[in-house]
Amino acid sequence: MGAITLKAVEKWYGNVQVIKGVDLQINDGEFVVFVGPSGCGKSTLLRMIGGLEDISRGSLDIDGRDVTAEPPSKRGLAMVFQSYALYPHMTVRENVGFSLKTSGAPKDEIARKVDHAAEVLKLGPYLDRRPKDLSGGQRQRVAIGRCIVRDPTAFLFDEPLSNLDAALRVEMRYEIAKLHQSLKSTMIYVTHDQVEAMTLADRIVVLEFGKIAQVGTPRELYERPANLFVAQFIGSPKMNILPCETGQGSYALQGGRGGAFAGDRAAQHIGIRPEHIEVVAQGQGQCDGVIDVIEYLGADSFLVIDCGPLGKITQRSFGDVTHREGDTVGLKFDPDRLSFFDGDGLRV
Repeated sequence: MGAITLKAVEKWYGNVQVIKGVDLQINDGEFVVFVGPSGCGKSTLLRMIGGLEDISRGSLDIDGRDVTAEPPSKRGLAMVFQSYALYPHMTVRENVGFSLKTSGAPKDEIARKVDHAAEVLKLGPYLDRRPKDLSGGQRQRVAIGRCIVRDPTAFLFDEPLSNLDAALRVEMRYEIAKLHQSLKSTMIYVTHDQVEAMTLADRIVVLEFGKIAQVGTPRELYERPANLFVAQFIGSPKMNILPCETGQGSYALQGGRGGAFAGDRAAQHIGIRPEHIEVVAQGQGQCDGVIDVIEYLGADSFLVIDCGPLGKITQRSFGDVTHREGDTVGLKFDPDRLSFFDGDGLRV
């Protein structure tokens, strides 16, 4: 079991509050990712769960047991840090089994658990090597193996891939996803990389200045962001946000045209993802603009279009692009993919 419940959790450093009343239920076996910009409190919140930071107010339950005041050793959790923190003079086998050895586990149990972790993480050929003889991805797998042998209630990952190059990040992202499928353990993962969040998570917790901005599946956050912050943080490139006016069942763009609006209150901003915009002839669609930059990415291209008072709009085109920089075009928005936000930035 690995259900974790945070109830009105706060963290204060003197007079500065960095975690501001977080309520969160993490279910047994769930993969939850904390994501947000630097300084939003995601690592601090993870360390509070792990017991490395005290909880100033509120409570933390693990499987229904209040562990708020208990030390890390009593919580049954295992943490993988950004740095591998491996013992350089020990072999992979000794590093993975070190925590069991210090706890006085029998040698045959240590050997069995180390071999199991090595099989899960494909570390068998490297068990007699030392960390200096391993790649970055292999070292990170050793750090994860050190946690697996403890059979923890939940795994805590604090930006574990940030020290790896782009290719290794992709490889290790796959390895962690497969690890979750095989172990079916609760995992809490901290990252600033929204691609990692979108590809790994069962649910994403988006943090903003110590508060939860939204919790949901990757699809929910991408398609129905609760506010402007989530709309522009989730997605690459980010959602286009444009000023608008609404009334009498329609919306109008500043310096452009408009369409139907069925919101329950007035909206001041409209959001549209780059892939939900179609390039059409000038005078058609919701607005016109001049193609400023074309970013070619192979399978698709991003067109950055200067739309005057609306600012620059990013459009995603799949396949070959026939337009050129400097062309004047119209932009047609998919009416079923629009998001509207009020003056406070909340979804209408």
